[in-house]
Amino acid sequence: MALFGRGAVVSLLTLAIAAGSGAAPTMAQVAVAPASIAPTAMEPRRSVTHHAGRFNGQAVAYTATVADNFVDGPDGDPGASVITIAYTRDDVGDPATRPVIFAFNGGPGASSSPLHISALGPMRKAPAGQSGLVDNPFSPLDAADIVFIDPVGTGFSRAFPGVDEKYWYTGATDAKAVQTAILNWLKLNGREASPRYLAGESYGTTRAALIAADAETLSFDGVMLIALVAPLTGREMPFVASLPTMAAGAWHHQRIDRAGRTVDQVYDQALAFARTDYVEALIQGSSLPDADRRRVADQMSALIGLPTDLILAENLRISSNTWMFNLLKDRGLRTGLLDVRVTSPMEAGALGALDDPSLGVVPKGRASGTAPTPASIGPIVNQALGDYVRDTLGFTTDEPYYSLNFLVNAAWSHGDSPQAMEGLAKTLQARPIMRLFWAAGYYDLTTPAYAGRYVLDQVGVPTGQLTAAYFAGPHGVYDGEDNLARFNAAVRAFAVGVRP
Repeated sequence: MALFGRGAVVSLLTLAIAAGSGAAPTMAQVAVAPASIAPTAMEPRRSVTHHAGRFNGQAVAYTATVADNFVDGPDGDPGASVITIAYTRDDVGDPATRPVIFAFNGGPGASSSPLHISALGPMRKAPAGQSGLVDNPFSPLDAADIVFIDPVGTGFSRAFPGVDEKYWYTGATDAKAVQTAILNWLKLNGREASPRYLAGESYGTTRAALIAADAETLSFDGVMLIALVAPLTGREMPFVASLPTMAAGAWHHQRIDRAGRTVDQVYDQALAFARTDYVEALIQGSSLPDADRRRVADQMSALIGLPTDLILAENLRISSNTWMFNLLKDRGLRTGLLDVRVTSPMEAGALGALDDPSLGVVPKGRASGTAPTPASIGPIVNQALGDYVRDTLGFTTDEPYYSLNFLVNAAWSHGDSPQAMEGLAKTLQARPIMRLFWAAGYYDLTTPAYAGRYVLDQVGVPTGQLTAAYFAGPHGVYDGEDNLARFNAAVRAFAVGVRP
């Protein structure tokens, strides 16, 4: 799914993509000089450093390894490097019993930085008002090793000189490159027998599904889907799937009568309405009696906070932009898309997605008529994370670290991506011991929670193999201290589950 237009998808929150600055990150670290190998056509770079931290209340000594993984280009020769940033616990008697999580984000064009420094990694972005990185006590590194993967065109991963990087900007070739990096890491580290898990966020859920579906090449014990990209078509389901999220947003902004209800209760009530009266009304179309149409519009108004007359004018079909641009219109504000709790002044010519205030890449107060484009934004550099990988983890490179590359996103060809979840479902059906974890945020209108559950149900994911977790959070469900703790606890529990 493309970044721009209705139903746009991107996988970064403002905190994860903002270019860091200021003091260098701090870390409790064992004084071991990093070993770095200069890149050549035949010899990948590799840096190894040793550290210590405290995760889930445990003191953990661990090794960080940053490495090139060469992947083949269109001519069959190595054409690009996919960088992996791996954290492995030191005091493990038998690594074959130690789970390893391979994690990436989406975009397309997004690095692994949100999952790395806002969720799972041993270091996280400092709180507002501070700079650099700080320890992340919630990281599941006590229970599982974690390998973060940056696809070609993101992070420090690049195509080799003279090779067209667009070769990797498709669902199939991108998935193959990441799969190759995983196979390479398992082999080089002697971890082929270890329990292994995929963790993908946003478009990364599509990538994870494509990789997991190729079980003959590489099988997994489990897959974690965070903010599932769920392409929906037709005249009903795109609107049905978004309505519960709009209700959660209206609850947050107090545009509906809360009546003592929690956001969970409002979401559940809206979900029940969406799956019954609402979808039934949409299916009837023009044959729906006027009295019933107004009754349904009144119910929607009480749930999503828009006036009944506006809902009727939109024929009961409320798009993301209609909701975002009208919920707080009387205050001159619009809401976010990745996080509907975020607001910004409503500006002429607003697009809805690229200028999403919760994405944070378009300056507020831009002049009317100067709509942003991928070329005008280009790659977003994360200086703090780049400095951390270079200075603390000892990786040698002069490249900037791209948190999010809009040029990659604009050039992407999705191809077989819409069928990705069907392939994952078939793999789960064929391997009953394999498990699936899915996490969704109530305040995410980019990949609405019900859209994800609807698709998982429709493609035939066995319910007995599925663990679902809902968060009072945005696209990055781990945003906020409570969500971060709960998310990592859920990942930890999933990754140390029973293995065949």
